[in-house]
Amino acid sequence: MTDARDAALLRCALGLALAAAVSLGLARFSYALLLPPMRADLGWSYVTAGAMNTVNAAGYLLGALAMPVAMARFDARRLMLAGGLGAAIVLAGHGLVRHDAALFALRLAAGLCSAASFVGGGVLAARLATGPAGAGRSGLVLGLYYGGTGLGIVGSALVVPGLVVPGGLGWSVAWVALGGLAALATAATAATTRPLEAPPTESAARRPVRLAPMAFGLAGYLMFGLGYIGYMTFIVTLLREQGMASGVITAFYVLLGAGVVASSWLWAGLLQRQRGGLPMAVLNGLLALATALPVWSPHPVAVFASGLLFGSVFLSVVASTTALVRHNLPAASWPSGISAFTIVFAAGQIVGPVVVGWVADGPGGLLRGLGCSAAVLALGAVLATRQRAFGPG
Repeated sequence: MTDARDAALLRCALGLALAAAVSLGLARFSYALLLPPMRADLGWSYVTAGAMNTVNAAGYLLGALAMPVAMARFDARRLMLAGGLGAAIVLAGHGLVRHDAALFALRLAAGLCSAASFVGGGVLAARLATGPAGAGRSGLVLGLYYGGTGLGIVGSALVVPGLVVPGGLGWSVAWVALGGLAALATAATAATTRPLEAPPTESAARRPVRLAPMAFGLAGYLMFGLGYIGYMTFIVTLLREQGMASGVITAFYVLLGAGVVASSWLWAGLLQRQRGGLPMAVLNGLLALATALPVWSPHPVAVFASGLLFGSVFLSVVASTTALVRHNLPAASWPSGISAFTIVFAAGQIVGPVVVGWVADGPGGLLRGLGCSAAVLALGAVLATRQRAFGPG
Protein backbone atom coordinates (compact mmCIF):
# COMPACT_ATOMS: atom_id res chain seq x y z
CA MET A 1 0.00 0.00 0.00
CA THR A 2 2.85 2.33 0.85
CA ASP A 3 4.45 1.73 -2.53
CA ALA A 4 1.15 2.50 -4.25
CA ARG A 5 0.78 5.76 -2.30
CA ASP A 6 4.35 6.75 -3.08
CA ALA A 7 3.79 6.06 -6.78
CA ALA A 8 0.60 8.14 -6.75
CA LEU A 9 2.39 11.00 -4.96
CA LEU A 10 5.25 10.95 -7.46
CA ARG A 11 2.85 10.83 -10.40
CA CYS A 12 0.96 13.90 -9.18
CA ALA A 13 4.16 15.79 -8.36
CA LEU A 14 5.61 15.11 -11.80
CA GLY A 15 2.36 16.22 -13.42
CA LEU A 16 2.56 19.50 -11.52
CA ALA A 17 6.20 19.87 -12.55
CA LEU A 18 5.06 19.80 -16.18
CA ALA A 19 2.72 22.70 -15.42
CA ALA A 20 5.73 24.69 -14.18
CA ALA A 21 7.61 23.62 -17.31
CA VAL A 22 4.89 25.14 -19.48
CA SER A 23 4.29 28.32 -17.49
CA LEU A 24 7.90 29.47 -17.17
CA GLY A 25 10.21 27.15 -19.10
CA LEU A 26 8.24 27.29 -22.35
CA ALA A 27 6.09 30.42 -22.09
CA ARG A 28 8.87 32.73 -20.86
CA PHE A 29 12.41 31.40 -21.07
CA SER A 30 12.19 29.78 -24.52
CA TYR A 31 12.14 33.32 -25.93
CA ALA A 32 15.91 33.63 -25.45
CA LEU A 33 16.46 30.87 -28.01
CA LEU A 34 14.14 32.46 -30.55
CA LEU A 35 15.29 36.04 -30.12
CA PRO A 36 18.36 35.89 -32.43
CA PRO A 37 16.50 34.69 -35.56
CA MET A 38 13.48 36.87 -34.83
CA ARG A 39 15.66 39.95 -34.35
CA ALA A 40 17.52 39.26 -37.60
CA ASP A 41 14.34 38.59 -39.57
CA LEU A 42 12.20 41.40 -38.17
CA GLY A 43 14.91 44.06 -37.87
CA TRP A 44 14.47 44.64 -34.13
CA SER A 45 16.64 46.88 -32.01
CA TYR A 46 17.72 45.48 -28.65
CA VAL A 47 15.16 47.77 -26.99
CA THR A 48 12.32 46.21 -28.99
CA ALA A 49 13.67 42.73 -28.28
CA GLY A 50 13.80 43.49 -24.55
CA ALA A 51 10.36 45.09 -24.59
CA MET A 52 8.87 41.77 -25.74
CA ASN A 53 9.94 40.21 -22.44
CA THR A 54 8.92 43.33 -20.53
CA VAL A 55 5.37 42.90 -21.84
CA ASN A 56 5.46 39.21 -20.95
CA ALA A 57 6.49 40.05 -17.38
CA ALA A 58 3.72 42.66 -17.16
CA GLY A 59 1.18 40.07 -18.27
CA TYR A 60 2.44 37.67 -15.63
CA LEU A 61 2.08 40.34 -12.93
CA LEU A 62 -1.48 41.13 -14.02
CA GLY A 63 -2.33 37.43 -14.00
CA ALA A 64 -0.79 36.86 -10.58
CA LEU A 65 -2.73 39.82 -9.13
CA ALA A 66 -5.97 38.45 -10.61
CA MET A 67 -5.49 34.90 -9.33
CA PRO A 68 -6.81 35.43 -5.76
CA VAL A 69 -10.10 36.63 -7.25
CA ALA A 70 -10.18 33.78 -9.75
CA MET A 71 -9.46 31.18 -7.06
CA ALA A 72 -12.42 32.46 -5.08
CA ARG A 73 -14.63 31.26 -7.97
CA PHE A 74 -12.80 28.38 -9.63
CA ASP A 75 -10.90 25.27 -8.60
CA ALA A 76 -7.11 25.77 -8.72
CA ARG A 77 -6.64 22.69 -10.91
CA ARG A 78 -9.08 24.04 -13.48
CA LEU A 79 -7.22 27.36 -13.54
CA MET A 80 -3.88 25.60 -13.88
CA LEU A 81 -5.06 23.54 -16.84
CA ALA A 82 -6.81 26.49 -18.48
CA GLY A 83 -3.59 28.49 -18.15
CA GLY A 84 -1.54 25.67 -19.66
CA LEU A 85 -3.92 25.23 -22.58
CA GLY A 86 -4.06 28.98 -23.14
CA ALA A 87 -0.26 29.15 -23.11
CA ALA A 88 -0.09 26.37 -25.72
CA ILE A 89 -2.48 28.24 -28.03
CA VAL A 90 -0.72 31.57 -27.54
CA LEU A 91 2.74 30.09 -28.10
CA ALA A 92 1.61 28.55 -31.38
CA GLY A 93 0.08 31.91 -32.28
CA HIS A 94 3.52 33.52 -32.15
CA GLY A 95 4.39 31.57 -35.27
CA LEU A 96 1.41 32.86 -37.23
CA VAL A 97 2.11 36.61 -37.08
CA ARG A 98 4.97 38.92 -38.02
CA HIS A 99 3.84 42.38 -36.88
CA ASP A 100 5.32 43.80 -33.69
CA ALA A 101 1.94 44.85 -32.28
CA ALA A 102 0.55 41.32 -32.63
CA LEU A 103 3.67 39.81 -31.06
CA PHE A 104 3.46 42.26 -28.14
CA ALA A 105 -0.16 41.20 -27.59
CA LEU A 106 0.78 37.53 -27.69
CA ARG A 107 3.68 38.00 -25.23
CA LEU A 108 1.25 39.77 -22.88
CA ALA A 109 -1.26 36.92 -23.22
CA ALA A 110 1.49 34.35 -22.63
CA GLY A 111 2.30 36.10 -19.35
CA LEU A 112 -1.33 36.05 -18.24
CA CYS A 113 -1.70 32.35 -19.07
CA SER A 114 1.57 31.38 -17.44
CA ALA A 115 0.53 33.11 -14.21
CA ALA A 116 -2.69 31.09 -14.07
CA SER A 117 -0.77 27.88 -14.68
CA PHE A 118 2.09 28.57 -12.26
CA VAL A 119 0.05 30.02 -9.38
CA GLY A 120 -2.63 27.34 -9.69
CA GLY A 121 0.03 24.64 -9.83
CA GLY A 122 1.79 26.15 -6.84
CA VAL A 123 -1.38 25.99 -4.76
CA LEU A 124 -1.86 22.34 -5.68
CA ALA A 125 1.79 21.55 -4.96
CA ALA A 126 1.48 23.16 -1.51
CA ARG A 127 -1.68 21.15 -0.81
CA LEU A 128 0.01 17.95 -1.93
CA ALA A 129 3.14 18.68 0.13
CA THR A 130 1.25 19.42 3.34
CA GLY A 131 -1.46 16.76 2.98
CA PRO A 132 -1.38 13.21 4.36
CA ALA A 133 0.15 11.80 1.18
CA GLY A 134 3.01 14.27 1.33
CA ALA A 135 3.86 13.81 5.01
CA GLY A 136 7.64 13.82 5.28
CA ARG A 137 8.01 14.38 1.54
CA SER A 138 7.28 18.11 1.25
CA GLY A 139 10.83 18.85 0.09
CA LEU A 140 10.50 16.30 -2.70
CA VAL A 141 7.12 17.60 -3.87
CA LEU A 142 8.07 21.29 -3.85
CA GLY A 143 11.50 20.55 -5.31
CA LEU A 144 9.94 18.71 -8.21
CA TYR A 145 7.43 21.49 -8.81
CA TYR A 146 9.84 24.41 -8.91
CA GLY A 147 12.45 22.31 -10.70
CA GLY A 148 9.87 21.68 -13.40
CA THR A 149 10.79 25.06 -14.87
CA GLY A 150 14.11 23.49 -15.78
CA LEU A 151 12.31 20.73 -17.68
CA GLY A 152 10.71 23.39 -19.88
CA ILE A 153 14.08 25.04 -20.47
CA VAL A 154 15.62 21.70 -21.45
CA GLY A 155 12.65 20.87 -23.69
CA SER A 156 12.85 24.20 -25.52
CA ALA A 157 16.63 23.78 -25.92
CA LEU A 158 16.11 20.40 -27.57
CA VAL A 159 13.25 21.51 -29.86
CA VAL A 160 14.10 25.04 -31.01
CA PRO A 161 17.68 24.99 -32.37
CA GLY A 162 17.03 22.32 -35.00
CA LEU A 163 14.25 24.44 -36.47
CA VAL A 164 16.00 27.81 -36.59
CA VAL A 165 19.46 26.91 -37.93
CA PRO A 166 20.24 28.02 -41.50
CA GLY A 167 18.26 25.71 -43.76
CA GLY A 168 15.87 24.85 -40.93
CA LEU A 169 12.17 25.59 -40.79
CA GLY A 170 12.53 28.97 -39.09
CA TRP A 171 11.40 30.69 -35.93
CA SER A 172 7.70 30.65 -36.89
CA VAL A 173 7.58 26.86 -36.99
CA ALA A 174 9.61 26.72 -33.77
CA TRP A 175 6.90 28.70 -31.96
CA VAL A 176 4.24 26.33 -33.28
CA ALA A 177 6.33 23.38 -32.11
CA LEU A 178 6.62 24.90 -28.64
CA GLY A 179 2.85 25.32 -28.58
CA GLY A 180 2.46 21.64 -29.43
CA LEU A 181 4.93 20.69 -26.69
CA ALA A 182 3.00 22.82 -24.19
CA ALA A 183 -0.26 21.15 -25.21
CA LEU A 184 1.24 17.68 -24.72
CA ALA A 185 2.65 18.64 -21.32
CA THR A 186 -0.71 20.11 -20.24
CA ALA A 187 -2.50 16.94 -21.32
CA ALA A 188 -0.06 14.90 -19.23
CA THR A 189 -0.66 17.22 -16.27
CA ALA A 190 -4.42 16.77 -16.64
CA ALA A 191 -4.07 12.97 -16.75
CA THR A 192 -1.79 12.71 -13.70
CA THR A 193 -3.38 15.25 -11.33
CA ARG A 194 -6.99 14.05 -11.26
CA PRO A 195 -6.81 13.16 -7.54
CA LEU A 196 -5.83 16.70 -6.57
CA GLU A 197 -8.37 19.21 -5.34
CA ALA A 198 -8.21 22.85 -4.36
CA PRO A 199 -11.83 24.05 -4.31
CA PRO A 200 -12.70 27.74 -4.55
CA THR A 201 -12.14 29.67 -1.31
CA GLU A 202 -12.61 33.27 -0.38
CA SER A 203 -9.33 35.15 -0.29
CA ALA A 204 -7.83 35.01 3.18
CA ALA A 205 -7.83 38.24 5.12
CA ARG A 206 -4.42 39.84 4.97
CA ARG A 207 -2.74 41.37 7.98
CA PRO A 208 -0.77 44.44 6.88
CA VAL A 209 2.97 44.39 7.47
CA ARG A 210 5.48 47.16 8.09
CA LEU A 211 7.81 47.38 5.11
CA ALA A 212 10.61 49.25 6.85
CA PRO A 213 12.07 46.16 8.59
CA MET A 214 12.21 44.42 5.17
CA ALA A 215 13.58 47.41 3.26
CA PHE A 216 17.02 46.01 2.42
CA GLY A 217 15.56 42.65 1.46
CA LEU A 218 13.04 44.37 -0.81
CA ALA A 219 15.77 46.50 -2.39
CA GLY A 220 17.99 43.46 -2.96
CA TYR A 221 15.10 41.61 -4.57
CA LEU A 222 14.32 44.56 -6.83
CA MET A 223 17.93 44.39 -8.06
CA PHE A 224 17.50 40.65 -8.67
CA GLY A 225 14.44 41.28 -10.82
CA LEU A 226 16.31 43.94 -12.80
CA GLY A 227 19.43 41.83 -13.28
CA TYR A 228 18.41 38.22 -13.82
CA ILE A 229 15.92 38.90 -16.62
CA GLY A 230 18.54 40.64 -18.74
CA TYR A 231 20.63 37.46 -18.72
CA MET A 232 17.68 35.18 -19.47
CA THR A 233 16.57 37.45 -22.32
CA PHE A 234 19.87 38.10 -24.09
CA ILE A 235 22.42 35.41 -23.17
CA VAL A 236 21.77 33.24 -26.24
CA THR A 237 21.98 36.30 -28.51
CA LEU A 238 25.33 37.20 -26.96
CA LEU A 239 26.68 33.69 -27.47
CA ARG A 240 25.63 33.75 -31.13
CA GLU A 241 27.30 37.13 -31.59
CA GLN A 242 30.47 35.65 -30.09
CA GLY A 243 30.43 32.98 -32.79
CA MET A 244 29.44 30.01 -30.66
CA ALA A 245 28.14 27.03 -32.66
CA SER A 246 24.47 26.10 -32.49
CA GLY A 247 25.19 22.72 -30.92
CA VAL A 248 27.28 24.29 -28.18
CA ILE A 249 24.51 26.80 -27.41
CA THR A 250 22.00 23.96 -27.20
CA ALA A 251 24.23 22.13 -24.73
CA PHE A 252 24.63 25.36 -22.74
CA TYR A 253 20.87 25.85 -22.43
CA VAL A 254 20.29 22.19 -21.53
CA LEU A 255 22.90 22.53 -18.80
CA LEU A 256 21.22 25.70 -17.51
CA GLY A 257 17.88 23.87 -17.38
CA ALA A 258 19.46 20.92 -15.55
CA GLY A 259 20.79 23.37 -12.98
CA VAL A 260 17.27 24.69 -12.44
CA VAL A 261 15.98 21.15 -11.84
CA ALA A 262 18.63 20.61 -9.16
CA SER A 263 18.43 24.06 -7.57
CA SER A 264 15.59 23.42 -5.14
CA TRP A 265 17.65 20.85 -3.26
CA LEU A 266 21.02 22.62 -3.43
CA TRP A 267 20.07 25.58 -1.26
CA ALA A 268 17.39 24.14 1.03
CA GLY A 269 19.71 23.97 4.05
CA LEU A 270 20.87 27.58 3.70
CA LEU A 271 17.30 28.84 3.40
CA GLN A 272 16.22 26.81 6.42
CA ARG A 273 19.07 27.94 8.72
CA GLN A 274 19.30 31.66 8.02
CA ARG A 275 16.62 34.14 9.14
CA GLY A 276 18.13 37.31 7.66
CA GLY A 277 19.28 38.42 4.21
CA LEU A 278 22.39 36.23 3.95
CA PRO A 279 20.80 33.66 1.58
CA MET A 280 19.66 36.38 -0.83
CA ALA A 281 23.06 38.04 -0.63
CA VAL A 282 24.93 34.82 -1.40
CA LEU A 283 22.61 33.88 -4.26
CA ASN A 284 22.63 37.37 -5.82
CA GLY A 285 26.42 37.38 -5.60
CA LEU A 286 26.64 34.02 -7.37
CA LEU A 287 24.26 35.27 -10.08
CA ALA A 288 26.44 38.34 -10.57
CA LEU A 289 29.44 36.07 -11.08
CA ALA A 290 27.49 33.81 -13.47
CA THR A 291 26.35 36.82 -15.51
CA ALA A 292 29.85 38.30 -15.66
CA LEU A 293 31.61 35.12 -16.82
CA PRO A 294 30.55 35.24 -20.52
CA VAL A 295 31.23 38.98 -20.51
CA TRP A 296 34.78 38.41 -19.33
CA SER A 297 35.50 35.47 -21.64
CA PRO A 298 33.77 33.72 -24.57
CA HIS A 299 35.69 30.53 -23.81
CA PRO A 300 33.33 27.52 -23.65
CA VAL A 301 34.51 26.66 -20.13
CA ALA A 302 33.50 30.10 -18.88
CA VAL A 303 30.22 29.96 -20.77
CA PHE A 304 29.24 26.51 -19.49
CA ALA A 305 30.21 27.43 -15.94
CA SER A 306 28.00 30.51 -16.28
CA GLY A 307 24.99 28.51 -17.46
CA LEU A 308 25.29 25.82 -14.80
CA LEU A 309 25.82 28.34 -12.00
CA PHE A 310 23.02 30.65 -13.14
CA GLY A 311 20.54 27.80 -13.57
CA SER A 312 21.31 26.32 -10.17
CA VAL A 313 20.79 29.65 -8.40
CA PHE A 314 18.22 32.00 -9.89
CA LEU A 315 14.94 30.37 -8.80
CA SER A 316 16.34 29.93 -5.30
CA VAL A 317 16.45 33.72 -4.92
CA VAL A 318 12.65 33.60 -5.20
CA ALA A 319 12.58 30.90 -2.52
CA SER A 320 14.81 33.05 -0.28
CA THR A 321 12.13 35.75 -0.04
CA THR A 322 9.51 33.20 0.98
CA ALA A 323 11.90 31.86 3.61
CA LEU A 324 12.60 35.39 4.91
CA VAL A 325 8.88 36.07 5.30
CA ARG A 326 8.15 32.72 6.94
CA HIS A 327 11.05 33.08 9.39
CA ASN A 328 10.16 36.60 10.51
CA LEU A 329 6.41 37.18 10.23
CA PRO A 330 3.37 35.50 11.79
CA ALA A 331 1.44 33.23 9.44
CA ALA A 332 -1.40 35.73 9.12
CA SER A 333 1.03 38.24 7.62
CA TRP A 334 2.65 35.88 5.11
CA PRO A 335 0.37 36.86 2.19
CA SER A 336 1.10 40.56 2.67
CA GLY A 337 4.83 39.97 3.04
CA ILE A 338 5.05 37.76 -0.04
CA SER A 339 2.94 40.22 -2.02
CA ALA A 340 5.35 43.04 -1.20
CA PHE A 341 8.28 41.01 -2.54
CA THR A 342 6.26 39.95 -5.60
CA ILE A 343 5.50 43.55 -6.52
CA VAL A 344 9.09 44.80 -6.32
CA PHE A 345 10.32 41.74 -8.23
CA ALA A 346 7.73 42.34 -10.95
CA ALA A 347 8.78 45.98 -11.22
CA GLY A 348 12.39 44.94 -11.76
CA GLN A 349 11.48 42.18 -14.18
CA ILE A 350 9.34 44.55 -16.24
CA VAL A 351 11.96 47.30 -16.46
CA GLY A 352 15.07 45.13 -16.77
CA PRO A 353 14.86 43.88 -20.38
CA VAL A 354 14.24 47.34 -21.83
CA VAL A 355 17.07 48.89 -19.82
CA VAL A 356 19.53 46.18 -20.87
CA GLY A 357 18.34 46.53 -24.47
CA TRP A 358 18.79 50.30 -24.35
CA VAL A 359 22.35 49.91 -23.03
CA ALA A 360 23.09 47.21 -25.63
CA ASP A 361 21.94 49.48 -28.47
CA GLY A 362 24.74 51.88 -27.54
CA PRO A 363 28.54 51.50 -27.57
CA GLY A 364 29.72 48.17 -26.24
CA GLY A 365 26.63 46.23 -27.32
CA LEU A 366 25.41 43.25 -25.34
CA LEU A 367 28.69 42.90 -23.46
CA ARG A 368 28.03 46.23 -21.79
CA GLY A 369 24.33 45.40 -21.33
CA LEU A 370 25.02 42.14 -19.52
CA GLY A 371 27.87 43.80 -17.64
CA CYS A 372 25.27 46.21 -16.26
CA SER A 373 23.08 43.24 -15.29
CA ALA A 374 26.01 41.72 -13.38
CA ALA A 375 26.64 45.02 -11.60
CA VAL A 376 22.97 45.33 -10.61
CA LEU A 377 22.98 41.79 -9.21
CA ALA A 378 26.15 42.56 -7.25
CA LEU A 379 24.44 45.66 -5.82
CA GLY A 380 21.52 43.42 -4.85
CA ALA A 381 23.92 41.18 -2.96
CA VAL A 382 25.37 44.13 -1.06
CA LEU A 383 21.92 45.43 -0.15
CA ALA A 384 20.77 42.02 1.02
CA THR A 385 23.72 41.75 3.44
CA ARG A 386 22.13 44.67 5.35
CA GLN A 387 18.87 42.77 5.86
CA ARG A 388 18.61 41.54 9.43
CA ALA A 389 16.19 39.14 11.05
CA PHE A 390 13.30 41.23 12.32
CA GLY A 391 10.74 38.86 13.80
CA PRO A 392 10.40 36.37 16.62
CA GLY A 393 11.14 33.34 14.37
